[in-house]
Amino acid sequence: MSKDCNDKVCHKTSIGGQALIEGIMMQGPKGAAMSVRLPDCTIDTEMLEVKHLRDKFKPAKLPLIRGVVNMVESLLFGFKCMEKSAEKAGIDDDIDPEEMSKLDKWLSDHFGPKMMAVITGISMVLGVALAFGLFFYLPTFLVDTVDKYLFKDALADLHPLFEGIMRMVIFVAYVWIVSKIPDIKRVFMYHGAEHKSIFCYEHGLELTVENVRKQKRFHPRCGTSFIFVVLIISIFLSSALVVIFPGIDDVRIVWMGIKLLIMPLTVGVSYEFIKYAGKHENLLVKILSAPGLWMQRITTQEPTDDIIEVGIESLKAVLTDNPEDDAL
Repeated sequence: MSKDCNDKVCHKTSIGGQALIEGIMMQGPKGAAMSVRLPDCTIDTEMLEVKHLRDKFKPAKLPLIRGVVNMVESLLFGFKCMEKSAEKAGIDDDIDPEEMSKLDKWLSDHFGPKMMAVITGISMVLGVALAFGLFFYLPTFLVDTVDKYLFKDALADLHPLFEGIMRMVIFVAYVWIVSKIPDIKRVFMYHGAEHKSIFCYEHGLELTVENVRKQKRFHPRCGTSFIFVVLIISIFLSSALVVIFPGIDDVRIVWMGIKLLIMPLTVGVSYEFIKYAGKHENLLVKILSAPGLWMQRITTQEPTDDIIEVGIESLKAVLTDNPEDDAL
């Protein structure tokens, strides 16, 4: 980039990334790159092929639809990168055969080199089930129980609001708890390096450890901010449905099904807001973005210099000579 913008962002980039196990994945105009710190302390950078539905199916580029498509693609590609980074970082090599559980041995005997892929698949299924239980069923159950026994169903019309607030509380508590796990905390350090590297590039500074270290680790286009926007938008949409269609939430199982059905719309609206927020800085953007930025105090941690080096290598791999190629 041609000039140093100091504390101001002079180039808003569309480049985004994801923290991995001992690594970082970045996506830019040249495709995706994954940089991983290997067991021998060197950095391995690999360019990855990314196939987008929007390249073959034009409706996937339409507003609202593109948000849902992008989220599904990001989740699938992210799990693939997480699996590859675990293999490169030598996570499997750290397992002592004598300390393996019966399940680990069974998986190893039956799937061999594909063991990590199987574990990742199982983790995805369990993750979806856990997410449904924690963020859909539990908030509804808690609000219903409290309203029934303490308020005699006097707060029925406000259930969407209280369910949304309860969902946020559960989400924050869950992330805070898992952030205390050493391996997760290290992933959050790579998350911080990802943000700092992108900020350094947006500020027009040379990508060096010293320059990256000075940057903020809270970015408005982070996935954490997106999740919070989804939670906030879901409150508004659920409340609107209750007002427009009185009694729609009377049968709780049906109501939970309806909330699942409107999730694509919620995700689509949230995605459009995140894109808008990346280009504008008005009061509405600041208000809706504030919870996600605050949450990044948990989901990002200050990275060490060796972690910053990984972020720099990953970002450099997806850059072109023309910054306009990745303009937001």
